[in-house]
Amino acid sequence: MIFLTSPDMPDTAPLHFRRARRDDLDTLVTLLADDVLGREREDASMPAVSCYVLAFEAIDRDPNQFLAVAERYGHIIGCLQLSFIPGLSRRGLWRGQIESVRIASGERGSGIGRLMFEWAIAQCRERGCGLVQLTTDKKRGDARRFYESLGFTASHEGMKLELGSL
Repeated sequence: MIFLTSPDMPDTAPLHFRRARRDDLDTLVTLLADDVLGREREDASMPAVSCYVLAFEAIDRDPNQFLAVAERYGHIIGCLQLSFIPGLSRRGLWRGQIESVRIASGERGSGIGRLMFEWAIAQCRERGCGLVQLTTDKKRGDARRFYESLGFTASHEGMKLELGSL
């Protein structure tokens, strides 16, 4: 359990970071669906449909996965997923992968994203990672500028192959 505050945040109540629980799932899916791209690809039905339940259970069982929530006053206002990836290249370097970052729409622009990334990067350091990486959709220009402000560089070209729906 970690609490963070920032002088840049209008609300000085600390953020509380913790591992997501099964009873958080509906809120997490709502956050994932609450943006232009998420509305197209997520199913915000309540309760969460079985594909999300199965995915949550797999993430929760895997010691190299950390599905995190950021709370204020007991309300989830952000989430992200950390994956800790071992590798042989770079002399056995471990990588931290940050994905599925979302901030509640009413909280965007308040500094919470920066605090979430500071927390996530600290978690990667604690796990012995020598590199933190992420991907972002090319349609998310604001997100890319934000990540660059944190020191991330677009050093590689990412590629994906859609395998179709299950």
